[in-house]
Amino acid sequence: MSALLPTYARSGLTFARGEGAFLFDEGGERYLDFSSGIAVTALGHAHPHLVAALNEQAQKVWHVSNLYGIPDQERLGRRLCDATFADRVFFANSGAEAVEASIKCARRYHFANGAPERYRLITIEGAFHGRTLATIAAGGQAKHLEGFGPPVDGFDQVAGFDIDAIEEAISGETAGVLLEPIMGEGGMRDVPYRFLQDLRALCDEKGLLLILDEVQSGVGRTGRFYAHEWAEITPDIMASAKGLGGGFPVGACLTTEDVGQAMVPGTHGSTFGGNPLAMAVGNAVLDVVLEPGFLEHVAQMGLRLKQQLAGIADEHSEIIAEVRGQGLMMGLQCKPENTKLVAALRERGMLTVPAGDNVVRLLPPLIVGEEEIDLASRTIDAACVALKTGDAV
Repeated sequence: MSALLPTYARSGLTFARGEGAFLFDEGGERYLDFSSGIAVTALGHAHPHLVAALNEQAQKVWHVSNLYGIPDQERLGRRLCDATFADRVFFANSGAEAVEASIKCARRYHFANGAPERYRLITIEGAFHGRTLATIAAGGQAKHLEGFGPPVDGFDQVAGFDIDAIEEAISGETAGVLLEPIMGEGGMRDVPYRFLQDLRALCDEKGLLLILDEVQSGVGRTGRFYAHEWAEITPDIMASAKGLGGGFPVGACLTTEDVGQAMVPGTHGSTFGGNPLAMAVGNAVLDVVLEPGFLEHVAQMGLRLKQQLAGIADEHSEIIAEVRGQGLMMGLQCKPENTKLVAALRERGMLTVPAGDNVVRLLPPLIVGEEEIDLASRTIDAACVALKTGDAV
């Protein structure tokens, strides 16, 4: 009997090592990893630059807490600000913590500006923002809320990407709007650029804060550093994590100066957030992702993958209803249960991730090449054939 809480429906696979876009189980079997630890291992497994950065820092100092200065934290914060809209950064350990900090920043901003009644956030139905009490309330999904008492107050949900519905939901208590530029767990649903642009204009008009959850879509995943850049807008607050640490736990809440200056000493904190190990790896990730040509590579590989998936969807329309997503953040909406396609792919040596709306997520490492893209496409094709003929396990 396991000593672990039974909170996961694990596949039973365990891995002994990883290299680039591949994982190897304890028997030496190779798996093409198009899950990336749920969009976390952005540079693949055992990337030499990340390994060297972590080893070097591990021989110096692991942890000191935020009672003291952490030079690499200042450096990573400056680099993030220089590469984005932001002026200030708060470092945490996870996406949920980054979203929690974003929620607190939004409420604190209005409090500091004489409107403490403005604490509510408008969110989108089907969203996923984390597993804490506040973030499951923000997501609003019944399966995540069940059994945990009354949902945390302060979230008003709107269905779909309807700017009129957003405007109707605004009240004198509204602080801002929180959403993902691409809804990952919610089914890889693309948010229209025009909606994001209209939402930015509406927030400006109403004095609201635009908060983007880029935990999954950020750090190059779509072919831009952050996905909102495609819509040519900027948020007031943004949550980032997952790929930011390349596999090491790193989360970040990024804000404008107006928002950030409201978070004075004592308003928020983290014991482990921004520790020297995490910051060394985070800086190493940016060394690679911000290198000239890297994001162009992601966009090119994403286009190659999307074109091949479109062909597979045409060939296997009984299995795949729709291809969704952008860059290397793609989804296949299935007609049979998505878990059947996930299992058929795993049986054929390819790892993927299920999502809401009966979608299979494809989240390869950003260093993936043409050979791995082509191998993935052949494997998906074979899995679809097996599902149609009844040969899938």
